[in-house]
Amino acid sequence: MLNLEISVSKGYLANAIDVAFDREYYFDPLKRYETDQRCHEYVGRELSDIGAFYTESNLGRFEYYDPSQVLVGGIQPNMILGMLLGAEFIANEKMDADISPECWSGRDVDDLPKPESLLSHEIVKLFDRQVIQLKGDPEKTPIPPFFWDASGRAAIHGAMTTAQKFLGESIFMDMIIDPEPLGKMIRWIVEANIVLVRHFAEMAGIEISMVHIGECSSCMVGPQQFEEFVVPGLNRIGEILGPVRLHSCGQSNHILEVCKSSVPGLCSLDLGGETSLAKVREVFGKSFPVSIAPEVTDLTAHSPDAVLGWLE
Repeated sequence: MLNLEISVSKGYLANAIDVAFDREYYFDPLKRYETDQRCHEYVGRELSDIGAFYTESNLGRFEYYDPSQVLVGGIQPNMILGMLLGAEFIANEKMDADISPECWSGRDVDDLPKPESLLSHEIVKLFDRQVIQLKGDPEKTPIPPFFWDASGRAAIHGAMTTAQKFLGESIFMDMIIDPEPLGKMIRWIVEANIVLVRHFAEMAGIEISMVHIGECSSCMVGPQQFEEFVVPGLNRIGEILGPVRLHSCGQSNHILEVCKSSVPGLCSLDLGGETSLAKVREVFGKSFPVSIAPEVTDLTAHSPDAVLGWLE
């Protein structure tokens, strides 16, 4: 059975209805709510024929949405963690936000703070106050950081992908010539994510049902590096937080066998459009849940022929 899930980008909506995704949008939940409502209303009115939904990078799901929900700290997960390490938040009114790159480059991994100490950071305390305030409003339902709907599905970036953002492209050479510090950073990221997800779930009274792990950089390493640097973190999160939904960008055929044999908590896959669905079915069988996204070049083509060909 084929289901289509279609989400709408910030850039499209900024041009269509003149909304601004500025810093206030991310740090003021009521401003966020007002803007999100305008986006939901537009998408529901203008794009209902294709079942589109406004959410962050396809993370929220329409079946778990209702108009009372207010996103608190609705920021990409590795950006939140980066800000807790001193990265600067960079908003862009007409597209996705980002943080300043390589926030831990050149610094000793042994100087990383204890993961539990992150809970005393002012940004975390700000989001805590906002969740508490919204819980006191009978007409509002807070959705805390690391969550995007009421399903209980948390979302984090994979530790390797996050290490790439914090340290830079050099991590791919470090895997070969200096793997020990990188391994420490990756293990720290895993534990920090566990601490933060647990904390915000407890703050909002959410029971964690699943963890979406965006290991976007999986297409950039071989199966051996994936098994060494990624799999332990996937299994640690699966053991502590819940079943794992693994996202990988790009062509991911090479990691499928490793995922099948080495990640017992894996419950679904979310893959880039270059990945062979035939290969996925060969490895995982016909009933295993898989999401797969069309190529960006096909989606942005001036004719539907390319994306229809991909779908076929």
